[in-house]
Amino acid sequence: MLTKKQWEHCLAEMDRMFPDAHCELVHDNPFELTIATLLSAQCTDVLVNKVTKTLFQKYKTPQDYLAVSLEELQQDIRSIGLYRNKAKNIQLLCERLLTEYGGQIPASREELVTLPGVGRKTANVVLSVAFDIPALAVDTHVERVSKRLGLCRWKDSVLEVEETIMKKTPMDKWSKTHHQLIFFGRYHCKAQNPGCATCPLLGDCREGQKRFKKGLVTKA
Repeated sequence: MLTKKQWEHCLAEMDRMFPDAHCELVHDNPFELTIATLLSAQCTDVLVNKVTKTLFQKYKTPQDYLAVSLEELQQDIRSIGLYRNKAKNIQLLCERLLTEYGGQIPASREELVTLPGVGRKTANVVLSVAFDIPALAVDTHVERVSKRLGLCRWKDSVLEVEETIMKKTPMDKWSKTHHQLIFFGRYHCKAQNPGCATCPLLGDCREGQKRFKKGLVTKA
C-alpha cells in the first residue's frame, strides 16, 4: 500500500500533469449537471455532451421534461446507453424536484441520493462541481487508478475506495484530486495500454512495478 509520502508525490505529479483538470460535462447550472451526470453512467462524456448540446436547448426546466411523452424524451437521448431507463428516471426526478424541492436541485448528499437515477457518485459530482462542497466521486477511472497505484486494495468496494482517498487526502483537495484522477485515468493510465513506460508515478505504482518486473514495461 502507498505510504502518505508516496501518495503526496502522486498528487503532486498529477497536479503537474493536469493542473487544469475539470468536469468535462458541459452544463450551465446544477439542474443541467445533474441530468448530464445521470446520462453519463456507462457512457462517455463526449457522447453525453453531443446529446445535451441539443437536449439542453429543448429542455430548460423540470416542467419541460414533463411536458413531453416518455417516448419523445427517449428519442431525444436514444444514442445514449440505457436510454429508456434514463429517460424514465429523468422524468421521475423532475416530478420529485417539483413536489419536494420547488424545482431546484438540493445541495445535500442525503437529499440528492433520494432522486431517481441519482446514486452516490452522481451526488458527489453535483455537490463538488455545482455547489463547491468538498466531495470525492469515484468513477471507473478513479477506482482503476487508485487500485493500480496501490492506494486501495483490489477487493475494495467503490465506497471503500472513496473513504480511503478522502482519508488520505486533505479535504480542500478532494475536488481537485477527483478531477485529476479522472484525467490521469482517461488520458494516461488507460484501461488498455496504460502508458507505464512514460509514467512519472511508475516508481510508486504497484501495478506498474509488476509490469516492469515481468518485462512488460521498458522505462523511457
